[in-house]
Amino acid sequence: MSSQNSLDVAESVAGLGLELCELREAISAEYKAVANEPGKGFHFHTGRPLARMLGYDDEWLKGIPESSIESFAGTGNPFRLGEIEPGERVVDVGCGAGIDSLIAAKKVGPHSRVIGVDMTSAMLDKAQVAATAAGLSNVAFRLGYAEELPVDDGWADVVISNGVLNLTPDKTVTLREMARVLKPSGRLQIGDILVQKAVPEDAKRKIGLWTG
Repeated sequence: MSSQNSLDVAESVAGLGLELCELREAISAEYKAVANEPGKGFHFHTGRPLARMLGYDDEWLKGIPESSIESFAGTGNPFRLGEIEPGERVVDVGCGAGIDSLIAAKKVGPHSRVIGVDMTSAMLDKAQVAATAAGLSNVAFRLGYAEELPVDDGWADVVISNGVLNLTPDKTVTLREMARVLKPSGRLQIGDILVQKAVPEDAKRKIGLWTG
């Protein structure tokens, strides 16, 4: 992450009256629970029922271990925005338990590569186990933040993300990072939440509202 990115994120969070570490820990704790206790019940939809709700094709999910599907907590369907082609390189920002990364790995084929990035270790552990179980050796999972992606400049043909941009305190920095790792001809395919009016400042200071 560049020093300018670090400053921008820190200033954004400080402007809300929050601590960056505290905010990240709260969000990570929520998704650690989704990884470890997927049947617990959350204030957002999860798992296979959510995948159906969002229009995930049954064919995409063939061969994807249930351990990955059960902890799915996306908000949209990045694959509906454009076909992932064989040979393309993909970065999945906020990959969670790996469902989108594994779908992408199947689509790009064995001679290409997918990198999934997430800040929650429990999710990454689950994603790696699922990739091994699925026999997909063309996907790698890395610990990192959306604002500081552990990916080289201009590496990806496609950056996908599903329900993560809304969790980042500085959208501009996050989008700048996504642009950095994309090739000049690359594209973004993002599924996320949009609001119709500005979020009140006092709501932005409530960490509980950031965790889902």
